[in-house]
Formats: sequence, C-alpha cells, structure tokens
Amino acid sequence: MKKMTNLKCATIDGIDAIIVDIESTFTNGLPSFSIVGLGNNAIQESKDRIKSSLLTNDFKFPPKKITINLSPSEVTKKGSHLDCAMALLIALNEQKIDFQDFFVFGELGLDGTLKDTSSIFILILSLAKQGKIKNVLIPKESIDKISKIPNINIFVAQNLTEAIDFFGNKKDEIKERYKVLNRSFEYNFLHIDGEKYFYDTNYKLNFSDVKGQKIAKRAALISTAGNHNILFEGSPGCGKSMITKRMQYIMPPMSLEEILEKAKIDALGGKEPDFKPVRTFINPHHTSTKASILGGTKIGEIALCNNGILFFDELPHFSKDIIEALREPLEDHNILVSRVNTKVKYDTKFLFISAMNPCPCGNLLSTTKECRCNELEVQRYKNRLSDPFLDRIDLIIKMGEVSKDDKTDIDSVTMHNLVLKTFEFQKHRGQTELNGKLNEEDIIKYCKLSHDSQDILDKAIDRFSLSFRAINKILKVSRTIADLESSQDINKEHILEALSYRKR
Repeated sequence: MKKMTNLKCATIDGIDAIIVDIESTFTNGLPSFSIVGLGNNAIQESKDRIKSSLLTNDFKFPPKKITINLSPSEVTKKGSHLDCAMALLIALNEQKIDFQDFFVFGELGLDGTLKDTSSIFILILSLAKQGKIKNVLIPKESIDKISKIPNINIFVAQNLTEAIDFFGNKKDEIKERYKVLNRSFEYNFLHIDGEKYFYDTNYKLNFSDVKGQKIAKRAALISTAGNHNILFEGSPGCGKSMITKRMQYIMPPMSLEEILEKAKIDALGGKEPDFKPVRTFINPHHTSTKASILGGTKIGEIALCNNGILFFDELPHFSKDIIEALREPLEDHNILVSRVNTKVKYDTKFLFISAMNPCPCGNLLSTTKECRCNELEVQRYKNRLSDPFLDRIDLIIKMGEVSKDDKTDIDSVTMHNLVLKTFEFQKHRGQTELNGKLNEEDIIKYCKLSHDSQDILDKAIDRFSLSFRAINKILKVSRTIADLESSQDINKEHILEALSYRKR
C-alpha cells in the first residue's frame, strides 16, 4: 500500500477558505476508484474527468483499489478545482515526491486541459490573507487574477502533462520555467507610512453636472471624506440620486488589501472582478427581500458592499423589518447570519446613503406644487423610520427645489482632491479607520474639543436631548469637517456645522 498526504487544496466554508489535505491509497484487490471525505456531486463526478485525462495523455490508470480521502472529513467539500490535485496523486503514485506544502488548483477537461473556476481566486486570496499559502500551481487561465495577489509564489500549467512534469522533474530550472511574476497595479496612489493607497481619476459621473444644491454637495463631501452615513430628503427630481451616484467616484483611496477583498466579494457574488480602485456601489430595489439584503443561503447585499456604498432610494418604502435589521450592521460594522449547520460573520463597513421624499406625494417641501397628503399620512410615512435607526445616520439633509438660476460651483476633481487630502490627514494622525467608523476609544483619542466647542456641545445635549450615540456622531462629523480644513483642533465652527446636519 502506498500513501501520500502532502498535496493540499482548499474549499470554501462560509466566505473563507479552509485547507483540504488530499490523501491517497493504492491497495491490491478488485480495481476501483472512490473519493471519500464528504465531497459534493462535482467532486464525485471528477472520477470520470480524472480517468479520461490520464488515459488520453498516455498515463496508465493503476489496476488497484484506489481510495482518495479529503480531510477534514466533517467539512463538506465542493468544487471541481480539486481535480488536478487528485489526478497528480494517481499519476505520480509510483514516485517518491515531496510536494513541499504545495497547493494545487484546477479543473480537468477530458483531454487533460487545466481550467480556471470561479472559486480558485477566492480560495487562494483567502488562504493568502490567513498566511497559510506560499507555493501554488494553477491553470494558465487563472494568471490574470491570481498574479495580483502578493507574497505568494505562483506556478502555472496548461494541462495535466505539464503539472506532472512540474512535480515529477526534480530539476530546479524546470520549476522556474513554470513560474510567473506577481503583477502590480497601474493606478495613481498615495504613499503613506510605507503603504500604497490606490485611486482612479476616471469620473464617469461628475459633480459638475449638479447645479445648485450647495449644502447637499457639501454634506456629500463630508460624508465621503469621513465615511459618514447620510440621508437626503427632498422633493422628486431635486437631485438626491444624482448626487449619490457621483459619490462613488470621489470616495477615499483603497489599499491593496481592500482591492483584493472587493475582488473576492465580487467573485462570491457571481461578478467578474475588475481590480479597479473604485469602491462598490449597490442599489437594491425597495421590493427586495430581507434575505437578499442581509444574507441567507447566499451572501447578502450588505456584505457585498463592504468597504463600498449601500444606497437605499425611497427609504420609507423598504420593509420595516429590513430597516430595523440594518441597525446592527450600521452600529457594529458586522452581521452574524445563522444558516442550517453554521453561522457566518460578514464585515459591513459600508457607507450607507439613503434618500426619501418629505411625504408620500413628495410635494410637502415644494413652493410651486400642492401637497396632496393629510397630516396623518405624512406622520405615518415618517414613522416608518424609527428614532434608533435615524440615530445611526450621521448627516440628515433637506434639499430644496431646482431653480433656473442654479449654477455649477464645484466638480468631482476638486471634491476628490479634498477627500484625498483629508484621507492623508487622518492616516498621518495614526488612524486605521476613517472618522465615521471610529470606535469609542478612538473618539476619545482623536476627537478632542476646545473649551468653547465643548460648551456648545453641552448646550446642544441639553436642548435636543442627544443620546450617547448622537453625541459620538457629532464628534466624528466635526472631526471630518476639521480635517477638510487641515485643522488639528475641532473648533467652534466645526461643531456648529456638525450640529446643523442632525435631525431636529
């Protein structure tokens, strides 16, 4: 009996990868081929792909009882990316090979061709972030995505024959022939404390198209610079969605880790990763189910937009269950989703942007149109948003109507440059998170007030009966306003402007 246990692969458990040790035994007896270790249908079907790949490439299939075990056995394995690793154990069963903790990924075609799968990038990225992978052999088709992952040695093969040659030939120069170099990102970047933060200057939608609405644009700038949740309230057509859709392109720059995490989440959501330093923008319809927003059997929208933007247009029309369920991810920046046999924790550090009309007909704030709603209808409409939910919104903006005299006063280039400057200011201060996502300990450390500023805040607490959460929101917003002016201190005018954006 011959046994090999050094060849590794991986499978997805929740949203992260776990290592799968692939073992093989070859015993005398009636020829058979079985795969054990809780593999799904795709893995069971791989027996036929492996047989065909070996036989069509002049390799003999051993006339023995072959058993392949996928360990740990209690975890369900899924995906055809384990094909190549299992085929290698069979093809090289008569050779003594030290696989040196190599990971092997790739689906086999019937002719032995190695194919990419959607899960390979997710698995390798997850293992790299956990520091559990150093050397990996992948299909040539996977180069474009995998080569962007840093700190791993990548080797490629086009087919099973090349993969067998790679492990079967002990000459180092042969292995170097299959090696590929990691690729760098060709985007603008800020270099801060030894780390690069990438950004794109291609503004598909520009703030120069937005005329008037000076206060709303100022609030949008503060929101993006500090990652503060914001609610726009105004009549239909006043520019709420127009401003929101342009905020995506002036968001703070992204670290390499954030870009790769975004690519991983895109792949989990069935989207082809683009590796651009542009943050995700997700805009679910108000008829969406709670499971699609929060997650259930599949990853939810709030996890897919981690480090990006989640936009709820027509906010009061969303289910009250969904709105109230957002309170946890908005506060704790993560959500725990219970599934049949497991619990999955998702990060939810997104910028939450929402928009709503002032009343069901939308004309309550209009100076030219008559509101058709009675007082009860307006109150019922507004009551769909509870005070605990609104307490989690940093900026609440009431927008006026469009006027023929409105003019363009700022563009996306100017706004983005201010965001970049503010981002540098926050990072040089030693922050790991943007102002909007600071915890209580960091608020005490970075949001110190002068005597005058503290006096104004104390008066606002008494007058408006502010909660502890609301006080922290004001401190964080005022910190961002001060950062936009490159001010080390939070001054009186910064506190006053932050207070002007609170619900009254």
